[in-house]
Parts: sequence; C-alpha cells; structure tokens
Amino acid sequence: MAEAREKRVRTCVGCGEQSGKETLMRIMRSADGSVSFDPTGRGAGRGAYVCSQACFEQALKTRKLQRALKCGIEKEDAEGIAAQLAAAQASRMQ
Repeated sequence: MAEAREKRVRTCVGCGEQSGKETLMRIMRSADGSVSFDPTGRGAGRGAYVCSQACFEQALKTRKLQRALKCGIEKEDAEGIAAQLAAAQASRMQ
C-alpha cells in the first residue's frame, strides 16, 4: 500500500504565516524578468506566496517580495498585481 505524502507548506512573504498552497496566492517572476500574479499557482518561474492583499502591500513596502523574487518590481506592475489579488480574494470569499 502506498504511503500518503505530506503536503508541503508555503510561507507568506508578508506576515510569515505558514499554510498550504491552496490557501495562498502566488506572485511569480517569469524567465523574461516580468512579475505577475499567477492564478493557477503552477506557472513557470520563480514564485513567492502571499495570503492577502495587505500582506502583498506589506511585502512590497519591506522589500521582502523583491528579495524573494530576486528582482525589482515596477510601480505599474505592483498596481496591476494588487488589483488581480483583490479580485482573486473577492472570488474566494464568495
């Protein structure tokens, strides 16, 4: 009989809370250096996780997100990601 594998936990870069992948939202840096919201959580590229829009803003302010993704984030990109996170968080609440 096959053993059940443990689910890996991810850590929110904003608050440091650990949780399963399904409860967190992924921000990713693709191979071309662009930063975007990854709604599937499976995109190719370096990723960092946040649990809410507030944590996203906190991670930007303290530069934890930039360190996790190993790149800078333009203001326009950050605004677009924030809007997408808000929409994703609203759809999860329904």
